Amino acid sequence: MQRFFSPEMPFSRFAWNTMLVSLAGLLPLLAIFVALTPGFATALSENQQALERFLRQVVTNGLPVVFVVNYLAFFLYASTNARGNLERRPGLVLFLDVAARLVAFIVLHILIYVLSADWFGSFGGSRATAVRVVAPTLARSAFFENISGVYLYATLVSAIPLYVSVIEGWLAQRRSFAHSRSRGTAVFLSLVLFGAVVVLLTGIGHLVSALQSSS
Repeated sequence: MQRFFSPEMPFSRFAWNTMLVSLAGLLPLLAIFVALTPGFATALSENQQALERFLRQVVTNGLPVVFVVNYLAFFLYASTNARGNLERRPGLVLFLDVAARLVAFIVLHILIYVLSADWFGSFGGSRATAVRVVAPTLARSAFFENISGVYLYATLVSAIPLYVSVIEGWLAQRRSFAHSRSRGTAVFLSLVLFGAVVVLLTGIGHLVSALQSSS
């Protein structure tokens, strides 16, 4: 990870590496989403307008969300590593990463939905409606029921190598863990953390949706 994301790296190189990781996580999941959604692939192939709206949604919403979330997370990782906190405080590194990803993911959805209402007339052109649909959308994204689920898992899948790197480095400092054992444990714990983030985002979405319904 340190080789690809370093604070000493030029911005263009750092951004390019982030873009590659983002696309690697996003494109396969988009293909899976289209394939698993009944009639979606047919609609895109037969309806030019539907295809244009889909591509616009991906370019103006999906890719920016995935890229910005990943860039922020990788920058925090690189900065923390440069200060030497990666080995001393791996728990803090993981906490900051998870918090940054969740906050950025939610805030970017709100921002982009509002801009979509202004620029493209989405959500009936209503900013209030755009904001209100964010919570229920995110609540269902964990189940891959909407395209936001693609963006969610694209950001988290790209986080797995980062989590493995941090956790494996921490385990390597413990003499009771052999290298092969620490790698397997790091992968397992990274997947657990992955699941925890999904559950947390889903919980936030359901909580906000419930508060909106009661107000």
